[in-house]
Amino acid sequence: MNEFKTYHPIVNLVYFIFAIGFSCFFMHPVCLGISLLSGFIYSVILKGKKQVKTNLIYMLPMLLMMALINPAFNHEGVTILMYFPNGNPLTLESIVYGLCAAAMIISVICHFSCYNEIMTSDKIVYLFGKIFPAMSLIITMTFRFVPKFVSQLKVVLNAQRCMGRDISSGSIIKRARNGLNILGVMTTWALENAIETADSMKSRGYGMPGRTAFSIFTFDKRDKTALICILLLGIYTLVGNLMGGMYFRYFPSMKAADISPFGISLFVSYLLLMVYPIIIEIWEVRKWKASRSKI
Repeated sequence: MNEFKTYHPIVNLVYFIFAIGFSCFFMHPVCLGISLLSGFIYSVILKGKKQVKTNLIYMLPMLLMMALINPAFNHEGVTILMYFPNGNPLTLESIVYGLCAAAMIISVICHFSCYNEIMTSDKIVYLFGKIFPAMSLIITMTFRFVPKFVSQLKVVLNAQRCMGRDISSGSIIKRARNGLNILGVMTTWALENAIETADSMKSRGYGMPGRTAFSIFTFDKRDKTALICILLLGIYTLVGNLMGGMYFRYFPSMKAADISPFGISLFVSYLLLMVYPIIIEIWEVRKWKASRSKI
């Protein structure tokens, strides 16, 4: 399932600007919970069930680490649970803040993993190629180079292992020598790949005035509807937050904005915004199953 990826690049970009931006700055526990769950679920939808294990590998340790480290250095808060041997207090506020900070970091990582899956290099070039041609080229080459480098490194490591020159056996000196050889091979490959890419781009006339580019992206009625919905939800949530409807403080004592219909509407709007791609995926699955049942 990857229906949201078929939408116009501007729709994808606007969604992730809101999703990642709000995940970074909205520190209300309810917002953090919505962001974390939506990012986790959507990453699993995009990458399959194996992503559950991958997410939990860094999610649980980070939650525990932040919950333990933050109270050790942050002693603010009025709700004292106990005192450390050095006399510093352990406060409930510092523990909750550590957990929420960890949730914020993990949710941003999840949303960025979804971003990398949806926003391909073609979409980045399409959106920014005419405005920032050099920057879009660098970003595209970087995204393309990293997976190619990792793939080539696996090939080199397997070849060196077959010749008995890997870095997992032998003395420390031998391992270091083998590691330097592998590093030299990869450096040479990277430089040759860069030269080949530059020659290819030059032969195709990149950067020449009047050069046009082929694009497969079209902005249709479906994209217009999605963009309007995302903008309305995002702007309403942003304005409501600036008005204090999603206010929450951790120190010196935890305090949130009073519960009101306006505040509830903001959280509902934020929830709909964050799960918008998930709703699209579920809706398309239902349409597919309905069409198959009619056959």
